[in-house]
Amino acid sequence: MNILTAKQQATINSSLEILSGLYQKQDLRATSPESVKQFCQLQIGHLEHEVFGVLFLDNQHQLIKSELMFRGTIDGASVYPREVAKEVLLCNAAAIAIFHNHPSGLTEPSVADRSITTKLIEALKLFDVRILDHIIVSHKETYSFAEAGLM
Repeated sequence: MNILTAKQQATINSSLEILSGLYQKQDLRATSPESVKQFCQLQIGHLEHEVFGVLFLDNQHQLIKSELMFRGTIDGASVYPREVAKEVLLCNAAAIAIFHNHPSGLTEPSVADRSITTKLIEALKLFDVRILDHIIVSHKETYSFAEAGLM
């Protein structure tokens, strides 16, 4: 894996700052899989540790907020469905898309990725909240559970 120079990291940080100001509630719709994957990849694809995030969406699938909820190590992050459900209710989300990165560069879902997706779907079903997609990103590519027929 290539290590970023300080200048490259500064450029990425500046780009993310600009993008965070551009993506407001009305700007990102989860009805466009490509824009959602791009948004997620730009947010976390460059990280060297695993993080798990949630896009909280209204009933029109517009972004309410994006939040990185859990941070892990180079090969995993613990995800707690209770904490996701709590945040879903606090921001009154009607649906969510979940995303995390694989610092290894491989985006194929693991058994743990499939398992947490199933657990979250079941937990949020109790509140009539749908998970639209689970996106795995790396610095090179993305993987969509919905596009692969896993949702």
